[in-house]
Amino acid sequence: MDHSSSGGETGLHARVLDELGTAVCGGELAAGSVLNIDELVERYAVSRSVIREVLRVLASMGLIETRRRVGVLIRPAEAWNVFDPQVIRWRLASAGRMAQLRSITELRTAVEPHAAWLAAVRISPDDASDLVGIAAKMWAAGQAGDEDRFLRLDIEFHRRILAASGNEMFGKLRELVAEVLTGRHHYHLMPHHPDQQALQLHADVASALQRRDGDAARRAMVQIMEQAFDEMKSLWEQTTEPVG
Repeated sequence: MDHSSSGGETGLHARVLDELGTAVCGGELAAGSVLNIDELVERYAVSRSVIREVLRVLASMGLIETRRRVGVLIRPAEAWNVFDPQVIRWRLASAGRMAQLRSITELRTAVEPHAAWLAAVRISPDDASDLVGIAAKMWAAGQAGDEDRFLRLDIEFHRRILAASGNEMFGKLRELVAEVLTGRHHYHLMPHHPDQQALQLHADVASALQRRDGDAARRAMVQIMEQAFDEMKSLWEQTTEPVG
């Protein structure tokens, strides 16, 4: 079997999927417009099988649909699977970045404080100790201005709390949280040195979980989310992009 050919097809598929997905999520391909498979084959210089597979993936995300006697139709934003991490990544890469950040932060504000409250009852002692350690490492990385390490630790901190909630649906949001945190760093929408209060609040959440104090964990997580809003609010005010 020719693995190089297979790898080439995979690479082409990923490139075309990324370009088409970004074009749809960014509004370059407007809702209601029709895609022509032959034109896509010519534009991207790939086989029809690659285009058909890309369209199958986009359809599974709700971005397009195939209609008889019409063809491949771009669907409106309300039809998209907005929880798909790849859709989130494409929206963050578009001109609608701030609106995407806002909607995810609103979702996190609703979920993560309650996840922290549940985790206070359900987290194991070892996992609680690990969280205290992660919070301490976040403090060190933040003080040192090591943004890449801070990002990895921040993602891991929130991932563990969602998992420790014991709610499998909350746990599934970890990829969504990872995408928004990564996106904020990638597009320079985070302070270079994390705010001292933010670092302290992460330590407060971990400490509260170790003490099994759900109310304190929830209060500290609410403050983390409010601070994220405050950081982004100043950015929203500097842009003419609609955020509502």
